[in-house]
Amino acid sequence: MTVVRAPGRVNLIGEHTDYSDGFCLPVAIDRECRISSTPNASQTVTARSAQLDAEVIVSSTDGTPTAGSPPWGSFVGATVRVLHDRGYDIAGADLMIDSSVPAGSGLSSSSALSIALVLSLLPREAPEHADRRELARLALAAEVAATGVPGGLLDQMASLFGIAEHALLLDCRSLSVEPVPLPPELAILVIHCGLPRRLADSQYAQRRAACEAAAARIGVDALRDATPDQVDDDPIARHVVSENARVLEFVAALKVGATDELGPILLAGHASLRDDFRVSTPELDLLVDLFMDHGAIGSRLTGAGFGGCVLALATAEAAEPCLTGAMRAYELHTGRPPLGFRARAAGGAAILE
Repeated sequence: MTVVRAPGRVNLIGEHTDYSDGFCLPVAIDRECRISSTPNASQTVTARSAQLDAEVIVSSTDGTPTAGSPPWGSFVGATVRVLHDRGYDIAGADLMIDSSVPAGSGLSSSSALSIALVLSLLPREAPEHADRRELARLALAAEVAATGVPGGLLDQMASLFGIAEHALLLDCRSLSVEPVPLPPELAILVIHCGLPRRLADSQYAQRRAACEAAAARIGVDALRDATPDQVDDDPIARHVVSENARVLEFVAALKVGATDELGPILLAGHASLRDDFRVSTPELDLLVDLFMDHGAIGSRLTGAGFGGCVLALATAEAAEPCLTGAMRAYELHTGRPPLGFRARAAGGAAILE
């Protein structure tokens, strides 16, 4: 039996910048997808979920599913197809999938699943096992094939390169990763608003197309190269340019211990996502306000928006009352019990045994 793990992630700052060659600051978290795989003698890959009462069976030669496969089975079939198209022979296997990353939360449950599937199905002697950037590309290709959503590499890189007690400054053009220590006196808090994020049904692809169109109009390769003056009259592009600046400002503050500067940067990032990029929701806005009302240093939506989660930074001493107070207030306002937890920076994806 082989066991692999791939963590989800929280993105501290740098939202909707990855597909414009920009900067991001994600953290791999202590919620993960684990897959136990056992070889079988057939030409099929069978997958079962510990959370969902369903079974997926796909051909190990081309990823074709059997009739009646549940929707999440598309990830299994897509991973087999992507690896097959890269020239790999995929052996038959029985997979047990167990994930603690909330689905549809904006915490990269899909990317964690895709990475774990790639690690489980890719032949152990494949050179990609030694190249984490190539593993990220394979997982992204599988996720795009499964969902039809043209995502960037932020989620996959965060899951594969995670380091305990560190954030990762990710340059999405060069794919360089710089570990940035997180102050032990700060806690990362996360609350799921209770509304799942479905990027295939959202305007994610439209936002990406708008960013690419803006770059072409300005005459740059990507919005990472644009100046504030060049995008001043375009709210979508303006968010990307200002968000890249916020990432670098946030990292600079972390490096010198200026934790008092972090909160305003998070709040400015949320305002930009809400007003310029227009991916927030009333529920996410409410959670940001409630976090601040209960003692957070700063807060913003995390992930692509359109539902999912809000993160906050708080002092370690204030973390528990801030989290529980915001959750209770949210349920009182909406009647919807939220899922909340303190996230801790974890190590990256790995083959455990």
